[in-house]
Amino acid sequence: MKSNPIVILLLAALFLTGCGEKIDPEATGPSESSIIAAESLLDLTMTSSERQMMRPSLEDQQHNYQALRAMDLDNHERPALRFDPEIANSSPYSEDRGPLFSPDPLVRRPNDLNDLAFFSVRELGYLIRTRQVSCTELTQLSLTRLERYGPQLECVVSLTKERALIQARKLDEMLDSGQYLGPLHGIPFGAKDLLAVEGTLTTWGATPYKDQRLDQTATVIEKLDAAGAVLVAKLTLGALAMDDVWFGGQTRNPWNLEEGSSGSSAGPGSAVSAGLVPFALGTETLGSIVSPSTRCGVTGLRPSFGRVSRHGAMALSWSMDKIGPMARSVEDCALVFEAIRGFDPQDPTTVDRPFNFSANEGLDGLRIGYLKSIFETDHRGSELDDQALDVLRKTGAQLVPLEFPLDDFGVPNPWDLIIILTAEAGAAFQELTLDNRDDLLVRQRPGDWPDIFRSAQFIPAVEYIQANRARVRLQAMMKQVFESVDVYVTPSLAGPSLMITNLTGHPQVVLPSGFLEENKPHSISFVGDLYDEATVLQVAKVYQDATVWHDRHPTGFTE
Repeated sequence: MKSNPIVILLLAALFLTGCGEKIDPEATGPSESSIIAAESLLDLTMTSSERQMMRPSLEDQQHNYQALRAMDLDNHERPALRFDPEIANSSPYSEDRGPLFSPDPLVRRPNDLNDLAFFSVRELGYLIRTRQVSCTELTQLSLTRLERYGPQLECVVSLTKERALIQARKLDEMLDSGQYLGPLHGIPFGAKDLLAVEGTLTTWGATPYKDQRLDQTATVIEKLDAAGAVLVAKLTLGALAMDDVWFGGQTRNPWNLEEGSSGSSAGPGSAVSAGLVPFALGTETLGSIVSPSTRCGVTGLRPSFGRVSRHGAMALSWSMDKIGPMARSVEDCALVFEAIRGFDPQDPTTVDRPFNFSANEGLDGLRIGYLKSIFETDHRGSELDDQALDVLRKTGAQLVPLEFPLDDFGVPNPWDLIIILTAEAGAAFQELTLDNRDDLLVRQRPGDWPDIFRSAQFIPAVEYIQANRARVRLQAMMKQVFESVDVYVTPSLAGPSLMITNLTGHPQVVLPSGFLEENKPHSISFVGDLYDEATVLQVAKVYQDATVWHDRHPTGFTE
């Protein structure tokens, strides 16, 4: 076990009262010099008598820590406290009439089935329903492409070939007997390898877990199974959901093989972009769907917190983790979201809320904001972001300038609240810090997980709670924002929106908006009100239908 002589002091150092007694050299507990060192880390100052008084209490707390560490806590065991995204939002919800998707695309089977590699979920679904293509053919095509291009892109942890082919044959038999499960019937997909699938490896992308097999299947996988989708591969993620480096290498961006695909949903972004799967499941805590979608030029949906069950998913931050689809189009994301959303008794953070998406509603009556000061800030891609606003205006959007009223709510820089994520991640993987297995992780630089997990042991519980109190103010601020607009548009990675909305649990759609230079995709993002994926997807679809960027695909993966 690593020796952290200060860690036992940090939480207790805040429970202090004054005392005028002289120092007793016989007192038990940590030395006064250790307490002074802890004070410097916590930006605290106390008297010598105060330090003397708390030495026995600190020793007692050390015993508490040791007792807790002796427990065998699995990653899936959640804390008693849970984040409530509705704490500042009590708006009524409409009746759930369900989504209304576009009419059938009326495509025909191509002479060369390889041409299907970049078809949308909707197009593939039509071909299967009309029996022009079989589920088995489509599954085999995806498996073949994964086997061919997966090693080059370093985007596949393991294929689920036997499972997939058995399922595809069964789905074909169901069609033969007149049973059709819906628009995902027979559609292959990949899953980020932090989602458990019984009978497969679930490695979390990290060396300490590279041989891990979990005796459960994630709820989202079970829901997609029930909808007729076919899991063909477990796809890479940056180790323990950071960036794009995993125990087997660095996942590549299909647009530029010299560049990583970004992360942490690295494999899903790369595989969808290269036409290896029509869609994939990613997860986001702080940009892990938005960033690889941007880098790889695909469309991603980060749903509201609690919309999609996380049962069977690796926990990084119990109050921030979210699961969502990455696909070729906004409507494909909506199709997948409809299949995976909803309450799950195995995940008490989940909720049932309406999803009244309408593919052809347009923008009439919608108030669309834009983060004016962020768009006006000089940042990479600012010209493309301005062009995205022009596209929206041409579609009839009446854009409303918008700012985050952080000062009005007395909220600090939202990035200062990152200790919420850090503390929860440090707890989720404390075992790695305590038994030195953090040394097995590939990346060992300042700011990588080993460093973050160690630093997290020094975050006082009081400061974690204070950060969550500030988080409630952010939630109240966002409630005010969505009293003036229905959706707002923002540069995907510039400004505070990404941090704010991951803390408050609001949904975001990210989609291609052009190229910064040759083979370097850029994106724009739309953010919606809590649980209102329907409206934000509707607005994003109007924008996407007016552009061609989602129809561009990287060369070298078309054979």
